[in-house]
Amino acid sequence: MNEQASKLVLALDIGTTSVKALLIDRLGQMKGRVSIGYPLNIPRPDMAEQDPDTIYEAVATAVHRLLQETGTPATDLLCVSLSSAMHSLIVVDAEHRPLTGSIIWADQRAVEQADRLNADGTGLAIYRRTGVPIHPMTPLTKLLWLREHRPDLMLPGYSYVDIKAYVLQRLFGRSVMDYSIAGSTGLFNLHELDWDGGVLELLGLSAAQLPELVPTDHVMVGLQPGEATKLGLLPDTPFVVGASDGVLANLGAGVMNTDRVAVSIGTSSAVRTVVPEPLLDEQGKLFCYALTKGNWVVGAPSNNGGIVLRWLVEQLFADELGSGEGDPYERLLELAQQAPAGANGLIFLPMLTGERAPYWKADTRAMYFGLSLSHGKAHMVRAALEGVMAQIASIVQLLEGLHVQPREVWASGGFTQSVFGCQLMADMLGLPVCVPQLIESSGLGAAMLGYAAMGKPMQAPSAEAAASQTRYLPDPARHAHYRKLLELHARVYEGIKDSFHDVIALQAEDTANLMGVLK
Repeated sequence: MNEQASKLVLALDIGTTSVKALLIDRLGQMKGRVSIGYPLNIPRPDMAEQDPDTIYEAVATAVHRLLQETGTPATDLLCVSLSSAMHSLIVVDAEHRPLTGSIIWADQRAVEQADRLNADGTGLAIYRRTGVPIHPMTPLTKLLWLREHRPDLMLPGYSYVDIKAYVLQRLFGRSVMDYSIAGSTGLFNLHELDWDGGVLELLGLSAAQLPELVPTDHVMVGLQPGEATKLGLLPDTPFVVGASDGVLANLGAGVMNTDRVAVSIGTSSAVRTVVPEPLLDEQGKLFCYALTKGNWVVGAPSNNGGIVLRWLVEQLFADELGSGEGDPYERLLELAQQAPAGANGLIFLPMLTGERAPYWKADTRAMYFGLSLSHGKAHMVRAALEGVMAQIASIVQLLEGLHVQPREVWASGGFTQSVFGCQLMADMLGLPVCVPQLIESSGLGAAMLGYAAMGKPMQAPSAEAAASQTRYLPDPARHAHYRKLLELHARVYEGIKDSFHDVIALQAEDTANLMGVLK
């Protein structure tokens, strides 16, 4: 093997809770891993921000530490390739100093702006040009909120970037954004591969106030010397701009056509597949993001995945699961298995943090429906888990409405460590569920993109993964039962959706009254 072919890619995955730096060789094997966490700031219940400089320092530390711990000389790197969480927004001044925190996807302050766009049809028109459902998570609605509530942050000399563009600005003195991340902002016209003129007019912005747009395989060279030293890299180390973590997860998992869908369940969850050209649905409920030329990722996220399990452990069963031996989450899943499929008619809508897909309403809330004296703790836990899977199944049904007919599911995330969880997913979806034995898929996808951008394509991992995957087949009887359950879930939601706003208003009133008493 020649010297160039033996070099490594350093994949840098900038996530919501941590940055992960991975060393990956051309065979897809991980040679080292470092993770550096950082805090989430919640100034008030509907806000979620992070400090961009803290994240940058974590990036620099992770890269430097990875090279030191693995004993890898900087000369052994073919490139650094980036992955990043979507939907972040940072306002920077003319000197590129941050004027706000990094407002992340979980921030809900722009509910009113999103509802207004959706109510008058403007949102659907924007969706048809941008491929992004209108929701408070998007930088589009966050910018509308800033224009209305913080006009001092919407001045001609200011710029609006995401966390990856901010990091690249620190490294290269140049602000760029790849088509994938841009596609998640609500400001990017997916048909023209450019900032959307109509959206810019709506926001009162110019294209000069946004990062330069580049393909995901764009290569940057020329690190600022001080930053190169800080990271332990050579100034001429190539950086591949990369893409969002979601689309790279599909690449890393080998889910690159509509025969498969990728389902990831972490704190939240998402369903994605890959199509050869932009694909939109009439209701504006599925996203469509660019990956590489001829590869577009279509799907949708749900707010509620593992966070539902955490709520059960911490709020409902803290006394009995918080003490004693064994992992409390494993014990929770064992409890769920004591109830039958369908939880004896108990329904749980899992919208503890509002919801994106399939409903795209930030003001939804969770509820149990059908609770009776015959239901115990096991039924409540099983109904909650089935509610999470029902949201995922509803997203798959949205894809099937676009004539996407997957034959199998490739699953990832903490949920896949449970045999019961994987079988529940197979039974709910009526599809085989495969759990490949892969390293972190977003980081692997970033490495694959990096090798390809440098002209040294790495073999897709799907063939090797297929040999080592665990496969779960759906039970026909349970699937038939769950099809009825899915219909009931949808009817329950439709019956109560108009009441959520009133519930939230009461919660706000109670909070205000409590604060008045405390004063």
